[in-house]
Amino acid sequence: MLSRTADHLFWMSRYTERAENTARMLDVNYQTSLLPQSASAAQAGWQGLLSISELKPFYAARHGDDVTPRAVMDFMVKDEQNPSSIVSCLRAARENARAVRGSLTTEVWETQNQTYLELMRMLKGGALEGDPATFFEWVKFRSHLSRGVTLGTMLQDEALNFLRMGTFLERADNTARLIDVKFHAAESDFLGSEKEQEYDFYHWSAILRSVSAFEVYRKVYRDVIRPERVAELLILRPDMPRSLLGCMNEVMTNLAMVTSSPASESKRRAGKLRADLQFARIDEILATGLHAFLTQFLDRVNEIGAHISREFLIPA
Repeated sequence: MLSRTADHLFWMSRYTERAENTARMLDVNYQTSLLPQSASAAQAGWQGLLSISELKPFYAARHGDDVTPRAVMDFMVKDEQNPSSIVSCLRAARENARAVRGSLTTEVWETQNQTYLELMRMLKGGALEGDPATFFEWVKFRSHLSRGVTLGTMLQDEALNFLRMGTFLERADNTARLIDVKFHAAESDFLGSEKEQEYDFYHWSAILRSVSAFEVYRKVYRDVIRPERVAELLILRPDMPRSLLGCMNEVMTNLAMVTSSPASESKRRAGKLRADLQFARIDEILATGLHAFLTQFLDRVNEIGAHISREFLIPA
């Protein structure tokens, strides 16, 4: 397959997944901001979201130092100059789909096109301001629809492999960032001190629901929600669709389908990262520092993405 075609497919799926995960991060912050807490704690949550997304300097240039929920949501949803905003991501996904229209089924193209057009109509109609939670659910649903149509209508060939590779590489990156939004601030809390139980339950429930893992947690652990188990579920469970290990398993599976070369640096690095996750234990990760672990993970995922680009796609 042409490297240019592979590049467009890879980034189409990455941008679609990024839009969904941006919606997930905003949703969990919005839900937790509704819980009883001090104004400083609520603002720290929004500042943390910008920091983890590496958008703090760009936000400051656009909106100044005043970090408010409304300004952050506008910046990360509607700001067309922010390349990571939901509008920018879904536009980029649509343009990549348009460039390889001949490699997609009609259903896949129409889903991408309709998603962007409907998004613009909703934003003009004030959907974000009226009900942020419902708007974020809509973004997530359209991403689910895009993946379902892709799996249900496209030929199981290299085109699908690059689509899946982009999806799970982006998901691994964003899941790590989403975990870090909460755990970086709370790491010292759940390693020792006691907190208000009722607040704890709703706070961690919001985190789990943001990655569609609340029911999964109940099924797996059948116990009260404990932060270290939330971390284990979202990092090390291979059967959890949004876990870091689950994502790396999918990346490796699809990499193996597009290359059989033992000299592939992308395959070597992805395999090493998967092995490190596969044989890790959550108590060891927490003992050495979860934030440091996630930061290193993000660096390694970015390196894998760069090597995939060099080996298969258009060089950056």
